[in-house]
Amino acid sequence: MSCLVIELSIINYQLSIINYQLSIKMIASSELILNPDGSVYHLNLLPEHIANDIIFVGDQNRVEKITKHFDKIECSQQKREFKTQTGIYKGKRITVMSSGIGPDNIDIVMNELDALVNIDLKTREIKEELTSLNIIRIGTSGSLQADIPCDSFVMSQYGLGLDNMLRSYLIDEISEKAMEEAFIAQTNWDMKKGRPYVIKGSETLEKRLESNKIFKGFTGTAGGFYGPQGRVLRLNIQDPELNSKMDQFEYEGIKMTNLEMETGAIYGLGKLLGHECLSLNAIIANRATGTFSEDPYKAVDALIEYTLDKLAE
Repeated sequence: MSCLVIELSIINYQLSIINYQLSIKMIASSELILNPDGSVYHLNLLPEHIANDIIFVGDQNRVEKITKHFDKIECSQQKREFKTQTGIYKGKRITVMSSGIGPDNIDIVMNELDALVNIDLKTREIKEELTSLNIIRIGTSGSLQADIPCDSFVMSQYGLGLDNMLRSYLIDEISEKAMEEAFIAQTNWDMKKGRPYVIKGSETLEKRLESNKIFKGFTGTAGGFYGPQGRVLRLNIQDPELNSKMDQFEYEGIKMTNLEMETGAIYGLGKLLGHECLSLNAIIANRATGTFSEDPYKAVDALIEYTLDKLAE
């Protein structure tokens, strides 16, 4: 074999290695799906459409209940249940986005938001310098404790995930295992439903948003609204006593305060991806006393104004 042939073989081999490395670095179109205009698939957004401070709401109709307070709205996009508006409030650029209901929707929203700031959508490569977003969920919830009344606000210091979505990711390094074990033991949790996970919320955002108006809590995130939250209509549920067990759960003075469907998933994906996340809930029902807010819309509006003013400070 001539020297030229050997050199060409070496060059071809080196090129094949480079192409392989590029293929590993570049995210395939089947994994990061983009619309024809280059926007991320479900959210229908481009990087310039979002601010660094983002408010999540579940209901798309609640987006404009927040942005009506803005001085200016820069852009508005919607696809399916995902509605997004970005604008200015008291000089602060803020994005408000509806996530829909449940951990499965949070998986979509968190991953696509991260892609907007941390992946070059044109080259499909992860950026060398990563951006951390501030994500605040404003939601409604039911209190599990009699001393947390309707119309009060709860800030979730921890999210307890009772769904299995986050277990698709490598979460052992970010979860609070001692609290998980305590919950499993105290509630006699059936592991056929999957292992619960506990993730701590952002201490940075906690300091930014706290006040004496807020109860700090340990928030349960269920994978559904009826059976997974102990509601019985026509179907029997696996553990009829689960709600009372959760009411009585305690770990080093921390008690479960409320139950909803997004916080644990937001905290888990946020921590894995490097974003600051915190959940605030207006308590519109008290499961312990069987009461419901006389004006839930007023409670939500009060929490919206509180959160906007804290972000603008």
